Amino acid sequence: MSEAVAATGGVARAADAPAREVPAPPDPVLRDWINGYWSDFLDDLTDWLRIPSVSADPARAADVRRSAEWLADHLRGIGFPTAEVWDCPGGPEAGLPAVFAEWPSADPGAPTVLVYGHHDVQPADAATDPWDTDPFEPVRRHGRLYARGAADDKGQVFLHSLGVRVHLAATGRTAPAVNLKLLIEGEEESGSPHFADLVREHAERLACDVVIVSDTGMWSEDTPTVCTGMRGLAGFQVDLYGPGQDIHSGSFGGAVPNPATEAARLVAALHDEDRRVTLPGFYDGVVPLDETERELFARLPFDEERWLATAHSTAALGESGHTTLERIWARPTAEVNGIWAGYTGEGSKTIVPASAHVKLSFRLVAGQRPELLEESLRDWVNGRLPAGIRAEVVAHGYTRPCLTPLDHPALASLRRAMGRAFGREILLTREGGSGPAADLRDVLGAPVLFMGISVPSDGWHSVNEKVELDLLRRGVEASAYLWADLAEHWTSREGR
Repeated sequence: MSEAVAATGGVARAADAPAREVPAPPDPVLRDWINGYWSDFLDDLTDWLRIPSVSADPARAADVRRSAEWLADHLRGIGFPTAEVWDCPGGPEAGLPAVFAEWPSADPGAPTVLVYGHHDVQPADAATDPWDTDPFEPVRRHGRLYARGAADDKGQVFLHSLGVRVHLAATGRTAPAVNLKLLIEGEEESGSPHFADLVREHAERLACDVVIVSDTGMWSEDTPTVCTGMRGLAGFQVDLYGPGQDIHSGSFGGAVPNPATEAARLVAALHDEDRRVTLPGFYDGVVPLDETERELFARLPFDEERWLATAHSTAALGESGHTTLERIWARPTAEVNGIWAGYTGEGSKTIVPASAHVKLSFRLVAGQRPELLEESLRDWVNGRLPAGIRAEVVAHGYTRPCLTPLDHPALASLRRAMGRAFGREILLTREGGSGPAADLRDVLGAPVLFMGISVPSDGWHSVNEKVELDLLRRGVEASAYLWADLAEHWTSREGR
């Protein structure tokens, strides 16, 4: 058993793993073009990063618009025939703007690719956060570019602007090998409240064969990977009500139902002895892990002890029959985020509390429908409560899961392009978190792929956010390879 397989619980033997792919050699002409553009590219990215496009801060709304206008101007300047600033449905007062750009191919039957990212960023204040430098005054040092948005997500958006220029220069083309579209959102860091409506409003112009999301990361600098899925998310608050007010536990305790006790019973019953979620129908439709994907997961150099240290925990625990990586990437979960009731101050207060409250979140995987989960949870809660306890289940919204079809030709092209740029086989991961990618899939009816070059040390949403310049350069190279590879293999696969 290989060391990597042993670390993931022995899912696959090394002999069982898929054959390792040997990437094509890099194109020296293409790399020369990257070198020629590189200094100007970094200067332009630095200018964009200086704009504090913090979508969560109403005082920065003008900066978010300025960021969108800057990007649209830049894209027009490098050759995109169309680059527009799109307001949210309802107009500028309703929300923050996105950028749409389009560069059609001259080739009949060329596939259409939509690249998604976002230009808004998380809050950052050098006066209150312990940044080493001003978060909106980018600094280059030790092969890294430090700034808010350097990795999440301006850097990963911007690499495509150079990628298409290099693609054209190295191939002698005047238009890309694919019909290239960009949709760069301005509200992702605020939960994308208007994104689905924006996509629906512009669905005809956004129509595409495949979506590339550049808002993800890789396993590490030494292990480049492609993400193949993101889990969905559904959050709820369960409020239980019993007596009309807190009452004396000596006079009434043991003779009337206690909301706090019933909340504890619900929480305890949420999982069985195998740590599986007990809601009826919870696993209905769940798409199981493909064996090839499990084997590729097992190749990753996963160190569970190191992972536990980052979790500030001493033991891994979860659904039986699955490795840690499978649990956090590809299996649905239920978590208790908070529980409270009654008196919680110093000393004691002998009461039966009038109410109790539980916050729950569910991470969902492909095949699960959040709206059905809400119905199942309500029925499950009400079915377990005794007379005298009333429940209210409040939904806090949801994000649908998104999974890349493993047999899609675009995924093979993406792995080849990344492999050529990084000089090694590209393994697969998933992400346990959630995002708006499913809105693109559902509205446009196109599969979603994830292309990211960020690594865990980049500090998304944290202080001293940065991007590794070597990885950024390789991302540009991968983007430049991707369009020609995708057009070539899509044509042969689809017979266009």
